[in-house]
Amino acid sequence: MDVADNIRQVREIIAEAAGRSHRPPSAVRLMAVTKTVHDDRIVEAVRAGVDIIGENYVQEAKRKLETIGKSGEWHLIGRLQTNKAKNAVRLFDMIHSVDRLELAVELDRHARAAGLIMKILIEVNVAGEATKSGVPIADAVRLVRAVAPLPNLSVRGLMTMPPWFDDPEEARPFFRALRELRDRIETDGIPGVEMRELSMGMTGDYAIAVEEGATIVRIGRGIFGERPPRAPGPSVRPPKTP
Repeated sequence: MDVADNIRQVREIIAEAAGRSHRPPSAVRLMAVTKTVHDDRIVEAVRAGVDIIGENYVQEAKRKLETIGKSGEWHLIGRLQTNKAKNAVRLFDMIHSVDRLELAVELDRHARAAGLIMKILIEVNVAGEATKSGVPIADAVRLVRAVAPLPNLSVRGLMTMPPWFDDPEEARPFFRALRELRDRIETDGIPGVEMRELSMGMTGDYAIAVEEGATIVRIGRGIFGERPPRAPGPSVRPPKTP
């Protein structure tokens, strides 16, 4: 499977979906998700123009960075334990998975010690799934307000992972709910908060996510090939924006 060809196809789909939402293709950034991906395939993706690498685990990212070096941005998209905050701050350009104040405080402390401003996204569990990380949608604004004063963190937007569906159209209400939450936070004008990013959409549903306003899509299988199929989760109802 040719990584460069896959990336071209993904970018074409992004461009078409962006057009349907009256945005230029440049409004949407492509992240290559490299969990379990061999180093040489990551290098192929970078050479093909991908400038964001998404990793789930701090230690795996550390090993890969030591082996292949850093090109472009590296973002953490997996759940982060507070005891890994120090390494995460030093390795990543952005952390998508901040879902609790305790973690934000640790990241701020280590960012201050490192003399940098850490860009973060607030992860929102739009469907309220017990098996997934993320702040409940009803508590998201409260968390944003609590994190905003931390001087060495920069809140740049929101991230979500909706339920898995055979029909990607069924994910639309969850993407829309995140966009509406973003719009509400923007309207509130919380000091120190910039709602620039909506990180949402993966291989099976990213076109729908782009139509609903995604600015970062996280693509693994669509670039690097199939993984074992996921079993669908329990039936869930579309969320209501608080």
